[in-house]
Amino acid sequence: MKFSVLAVGMAVDPQVLDPGSTAWMLTASALVLLMTPGLAFFYGGLVRMKSVLNIMMMSFGAMGVVGVVWALWGYGLAFGPDALGGFVGDPFTNFGLSGLTTSIGTKAPGLPDMIFVGFQATFAIITVALISGAVAERVRFGPWLLFAALWVTLVYAPIAHWVWGGGLFGPTGIIGSKISALDFAGGTVVHMNAGIAGLMLAVVLGKRLGFMKDPNIRPHNLPFVMLGAGLLWFGWFGFNAGSELAADATAALAWMNTLLATCAALLGWLLVERLRDGHATSLGAASGAVAGLVAVTPACGFVDPVGAILIGTIAGAVCALAVGLKFKIGLDDSLDVVAVHFVGGLWGTLALGFFALPSAKTAGGLFYGGGLAQFWPQILTALIVTAWSAAMTTLIGFAIHKSIGMRVSEADELSGIDVTEHAETAYELLMVGGSFHPGDPHARTDGAAAHAHTGTQAEAQAETQAGAEGEAVRGRVSS
Repeated sequence: MKFSVLAVGMAVDPQVLDPGSTAWMLTASALVLLMTPGLAFFYGGLVRMKSVLNIMMMSFGAMGVVGVVWALWGYGLAFGPDALGGFVGDPFTNFGLSGLTTSIGTKAPGLPDMIFVGFQATFAIITVALISGAVAERVRFGPWLLFAALWVTLVYAPIAHWVWGGGLFGPTGIIGSKISALDFAGGTVVHMNAGIAGLMLAVVLGKRLGFMKDPNIRPHNLPFVMLGAGLLWFGWFGFNAGSELAADATAALAWMNTLLATCAALLGWLLVERLRDGHATSLGAASGAVAGLVAVTPACGFVDPVGAILIGTIAGAVCALAVGLKFKIGLDDSLDVVAVHFVGGLWGTLALGFFALPSAKTAGGLFYGGGLAQFWPQILTALIVTAWSAAMTTLIGFAIHKSIGMRVSEADELSGIDVTEHAETAYELLMVGGSFHPGDPHARTDGAAAHAHTGTQAEAQAETQAGAEGEAVRGRVSS
């Protein structure tokens, strides 16, 4: 007992390795990286079967491109020393992660800098991958990779620097020196950013063929969707609790709030479905869980459990209602990135103005004695992030689309983007023009070649069989 009392009072050198925090952050980083394959399953189940490989490849492609860009110059832009008045970080200070391999404690006490770099890389990766859901089934793969490299450089990295890297919203920044906005784990940097980017890219590229007309535009594999949601939920504990950069009480609070808000949002979404449509669906449960995860992300370390439950409940209901708006305005946000990530992220960001606990960083939200003092910084931050992301995404998307072409041709879209972009199909349910006999050396193989070129007859039959599965979904089927 005497030894532990003495240990608490001892000064700790932040540059001495903390084994507990280091082990936790290695785990948290791996959890967040797992979220991108989880997102691939989530998105993969939501598209038609002729597009499932392409949408999953868009997530995996983001992992490849963003990981390399992050190591070369992305990390420096986001977390390097201020450049251009705090607008971005200096990309040359740690270009190629030079000088970071052995340093400890410059970003968090006792934590090797390289773990911080890796943890933040996983955030950048999934933010880019999230955008793909808004433009599913109509984007050429090569231009998508170019978009990912440009977007993480010109949009994600600057915003990360503003909010987390000591830039415009930092304590000494042009804006942060006057107001103090809160974002614990990425409501603005990740979710609002990706959501508005998805909206603008969908506008640039236009609607899918048959949007609001073809009844077969529906989720093809709901078990994939639920599996993806489960993997996202699992990884999100690293996403939120890991953002404390330590194994401490705040990380524990963030972990618990992540659980509670997600549970509440799931119920909130299902309640809206039950009252509006008469059915509580599996797709609604999965989508509600993701909405809760999104909304609690900026708030998880700043609110108490009751606040987390209220944030989640409202998020589930609001995002469920927001899904139907795309049909009213004719926006083909294929997989509801705007309704879930932008709307959910915006609500979670603004909710801190009501539910934030008093702390060293804030006087508290409206319901905790702080009045509306925290509400206005949250609004301003949300507006600035939205404006920059919207403008730059439109510019990048338009430049790529008008130069090398970002959208597939109508013929390729009709025949199936999996076949035309990747020369593969997810499901070999019927060999067109031949027969399939496992183990028979005399079996014809020309059917496989024919299928690779046409890719439509087998999928059309399979989609017809699977059509009933998606009939009662949350409004994604056009009327």
